[in-house]
Amino acid sequence: METRSIPSPSPGSAAYQPEAGRPAPHTPSRKLGARRRRPAVLAMAVALIAAGGLGGAVLYNSSGQRIAVLALARDVPMGQVITADDLVVARIAGDPALRPLDARDLSRTVGLRATTDLWHGAMLTRADVSADPIMQPGLQVAGVAAKRSQLPATRLQPGLRVQIVYTPENRTDQATLPRTPETMTGTVSAVGKADTDGVQVIDVAVGQADAARLAVWVASGRFQVVLAPRGGAGGGS
Repeated sequence: METRSIPSPSPGSAAYQPEAGRPAPHTPSRKLGARRRRPAVLAMAVALIAAGGLGGAVLYNSSGQRIAVLALARDVPMGQVITADDLVVARIAGDPALRPLDARDLSRTVGLRATTDLWHGAMLTRADVSADPIMQPGLQVAGVAAKRSQLPATRLQPGLRVQIVYTPENRTDQATLPRTPETMTGTVSAVGKADTDGVQVIDVAVGQADAARLAVWVASGRFQVVLAPRGGAGGGS
């Protein structure tokens, strides 16, 4: 058997070449590694975007949630009894700062009195209604029993301002009569139903100093109820 020796490469000579037919080892390039990492990065970005969109939708729905509340279908003056026709159900965005009456309180709200002037379109709150008679401090309520001829044709209702005019009997001595009739201004707080004789009792809130004098006028039956000018002063002479 013949033995051959392969000389070692001397410094500066070419590198060792593998034998023919044996493939050289392959090293992945940097571009290929980057291509393998790119789908994972894209998948993570898509997941983050989806999570952000879902969180925004949840936040929008929670902040924009609408609730059914009671609102005013028309103006209601202070002291008037609230009817079903005065109210309407409205839907608003829920806000902790707002405390309107829930629409489920409709049946419990009808029949209560307005504690202040209520305006069309406004939301109704618990402080706007009360089951107690509405009367400002310093006033007293006097019952006025009046005939049809002593009342205006306009239907009286709580909250309306009226003037009660004293009409004493005619006297032969006109010099003793005052030049201008005595009047008293008050606010209707309640209106009763007319009886078979056509007499209707109206509760009128007047000043404490006028309550006794009004009772005398009513007892005499010599008075007339007229509508007071709008924007008039409170109860009193």
